Amino acid sequence: MGKSQRKKYTKEFKLEAIRLVEEEGYSMCEAARNLGVTSGMISRWRQTHVKKGEDAFPGNGNALGMEEELRRLREENRRLKMEREILKKATAFFAKESE
Repeated sequence: MGKSQRKKYTKEFKLEAIRLVEEEGYSMCEAARNLGVTSGMISRWRQTHVKKGEDAFPGNGNALGMEEELRRLREENRRLKMEREILKKATAFFAKESE
């Protein structure tokens, strides 16, 4: 069996879950049950939102400047390593052919 993928929730979904608890008066358990998540998740989302405010839940689409640059550089590094390996194999192949 393969690894199960972790479910990802959008910033809007998390903020709506927090709003249900804080503004609509739902208990965390009730909101969690209605949304199909655990109450612990809503609790963590709420704590993160209190600590970071608008910077909470940046996600991949809203990565901060340095985080976005780091992500881009890691992707470029991965691609360049793959290209280097292909060139090494091609060099070895053609070296054998010329013998």
